Amino acid sequence: MLATVSTPSIVVVLGNRPQFVKHAALARAWADRAEGVRPVIVDTGQHYDHALAGIFVDELSIPRPDHELKVGSGTHAEQLARMLEPLEEILIRERPASIVLYGDTNSTLGGALVASKLHVPIAHVEAGLRSFDMLMPEEVNRVMVDHVSSMLFAPTDAAVGNLEREGITGERVLRSGDVMCDIALAVAAAADARRDSIAATLAARGIDLPGPGDYGIVTVHRASNTEPDALREVIECLRIAAEHLPLVFPMHPRTEAAAERAGLHVELAEVPGLTILPPLGYVDMTALLRGARFALTDSGGLQKEAFVHGVPCVTLRDRTEWTETVDAGWNVVVGTDPAAVDAALAAHRTAFGDEPWGTERPDLYGDGHAAEEILDVLVRHATAAAPFRLR
Repeated sequence: MLATVSTPSIVVVLGNRPQFVKHAALARAWADRAEGVRPVIVDTGQHYDHALAGIFVDELSIPRPDHELKVGSGTHAEQLARMLEPLEEILIRERPASIVLYGDTNSTLGGALVASKLHVPIAHVEAGLRSFDMLMPEEVNRVMVDHVSSMLFAPTDAAVGNLEREGITGERVLRSGDVMCDIALAVAAAADARRDSIAATLAARGIDLPGPGDYGIVTVHRASNTEPDALREVIECLRIAAEHLPLVFPMHPRTEAAAERAGLHVELAEVPGLTILPPLGYVDMTALLRGARFALTDSGGLQKEAFVHGVPCVTLRDRTEWTETVDAGWNVVVGTDPAAVDAALAAHRTAFGDEPWGTERPDLYGDGHAAEEILDVLVRHATAAAPFRLR
């Protein structure tokens, strides 16, 4: 017979940079409440570069992980294989009341596979998002995780509707608002205060940062956009975008490595009007985003953050899971078609003018208190649930 654990625990699995940001909101709520439920943080190491994860732990005051799996990069199968056994060992040892999984990464899927086999209730934050493109690994992950979850925290009405169409209904679905919106709003003032110091730091390195409103911000990192042919198309999109305004590009290590392998690093660096920066921490990145006239990205999180901060977005993907930003007119999905990028930026300029930040936006993602509502559900479940037992 297994011993009874006096203080219930909740295991939280993190694997990449956006998941650390999402957890920062829940960690803040946890610290404020100081409830008798013990968080156990697992970093799978899916992104193992300090600039991609560790720096977020430092600057967002997230508690250091209790377990670091260091699975590293590799194919989908390789990453999952490396994380399943240690995740199983942690869940058996901790016997948690639930496991919290964010988003749609391989770490999310790995946590769901292990927890579902051990009958640990799964809490999925960002449930119900759909791009309706099953060729996207993220879409496969999020659909599978939703269908084995016990608590589904859907950030938007559209996400709730997607779950309902798949037969996932009832009290286990909560329209919670968005935790990434929570943290974006929480750091806005600090980000604005940081901008001058960022500019001074870059100037000392010989990099001149354009003034607020005088540039677009770029992020590119998805595997589908870092294959050689796709990356060539992305570079052409950057050439077109830079004709509208200078571009600032904090480059992801995957993109840098892909450009080197394809022999495109010089061509990328020589795009007129493009300033390439190293990866940035979350607050610095938010500072640059809030000063940008537009965002050009293939990131899911940046599409949403651009909307929250009032920055029009052009998405270098064929589909998006954040469809409400498109419906609201703040996001245009163009793939990697340079002509479509040109048209989208012209349309944004016509719609929003030179200062889009003050333009009124619909309330899509909540008022900055999603994490508190999610934590309340998790704590009530943990303190009321029967002790975890293995079958």
